[in-house]
Amino acid sequence: MGKSVVIVNTSAGSMGGGPTGVWLSELADPYYAFQAAGLEVTVASVAGGAIPIDANSMGDPYFGDQAKKFMHDQKAVGALTHSVKVEASMADAFDCVYLAGGHGCCVDFVGGAAKELKALVEAAFAKGKIVAADCHGPMGLLECSVGGAPLVKGLEVTAFTNIEEDQAGATEWVKANSVFMEDEFAKLGAVFKKGDPWTSHVCKAGNLITAQNPQSADACAAAVIEALA
Repeated sequence: MGKSVVIVNTSAGSMGGGPTGVWLSELADPYYAFQAAGLEVTVASVAGGAIPIDANSMGDPYFGDQAKKFMHDQKAVGALTHSVKVEASMADAFDCVYLAGGHGCCVDFVGGAAKELKALVEAAFAKGKIVAADCHGPMGLLECSVGGAPLVKGLEVTAFTNIEEDQAGATEWVKANSVFMEDEFAKLGAVFKKGDPWTSHVCKAGNLITAQNPQSADACAAAVIEALA
């Protein structure tokens, strides 16, 4: 039986009245990297069903080769349209839980909507499974705990940085509707590490792998593949 990965995506198509969703390359890049490595890939989302795509991720210069391939791939689009609903029991079924990004994660990777996701991440991490998160995917780690302490306490992590939010023109939008991950991870006692804006940067801490931005998607997937080898 081969190794398997579930890529978890946001189901939130808007935040504070502004359109959002998954950042397509952060789903497409690992999807194809995992397939090429012989891993079994399942596409899931918080609510199940159709996953909203951030329209900005389908415009230049962000609409990369893998994202274009994904949108012309009948099987991939089918997985996007009919995504599996996240359940805590998935911790037993998969070798890796991979949290894709997009500002939609600010809405449903935390709070009441994220109840099953939180339980899944905590269970997978406790079982020693690989937990990976890219860009805004690490929102799904903020409320997770292990033995009463934050899951990320004392661990090196990264995520979409404050300066990247600012350069993306999203600072006020995030401030009004969410939190800044760089600040929150520091409050939780994590060791937040960042690379230069818009460059690939991945942190590995035991069975936790985090990545900074869309440019890190390939490297994040590669780190997962290496960890599962």
